Amino acid sequence: MVVAPVVASAQSTVYTTAPTVTLNAPRVQEQCGLFETCANTKQGLGKGDFLVRVSALGVLPENTYSRVGVIGGHVSATNQVMPELTFEYFLTDHISVDLIAASTRHELAVQNSALGKVDLGSTWVLPPTITAAWHFRPHRRFNPYIGVGMTLAFFYNMNPAGGAVQKLDLRTTVGPAADVGFDYQVAGNWFVNVDAKQMFLSVPAYINERGGGVGPFIHARDSLNPTTVAAGIEYRF
Repeated sequence: MVVAPVVASAQSTVYTTAPTVTLNAPRVQEQCGLFETCANTKQGLGKGDFLVRVSALGVLPENTYSRVGVIGGHVSATNQVMPELTFEYFLTDHISVDLIAASTRHELAVQNSALGKVDLGSTWVLPPTITAAWHFRPHRRFNPYIGVGMTLAFFYNMNPAGGAVQKLDLRTTVGPAADVGFDYQVAGNWFVNVDAKQMFLSVPAYINERGGGVGPFIHARDSLNPTTVAAGIEYRF
């Protein structure tokens, strides 16, 4: 407030007050880049967070037990590496559910049979797996977890090896899965993830047609039980 004198007469001076004008500069909102950690960036993961993850996935079939009719032996499937897509949502600070989607191609054979090694052909498998996980350190940059879930395995594009193997038929199967891994916040809403799952899948298989005449009809069952190992990057929305 500024006080200004006003001359009323030669004998007296009257003081009055003049208004003061205050100028408020507009507040500039903080801009946070896509790969930056800012003051308002939430640390770690917790309730309500939704993540999309892209990983490199290794699928390692264990083939722990096989039963092969007629010729005996055990079934083996090759290892494979493919991309994996995961969607995850945190129901609470500690509990999340996730769904993985990946598809891999494997070569199949019967080992140590009465005929020695018999190539069966190849197949693609799509094993969507849903998992519920318990996260030990919510709202921390490093957050390990364990989980359990279910896997539903679809087999498609089955190509028999030819010769004595004219048809290859692997049936859809379902089984439990166990999960362990961790998330680590790199910057802003970006995280890295390392994850390992053990799936328990007993797969029925049929080789050739019954009474087809080209090769023997063989019924087999293989405890495929694949171990999957994945490492990837994820973003929180």
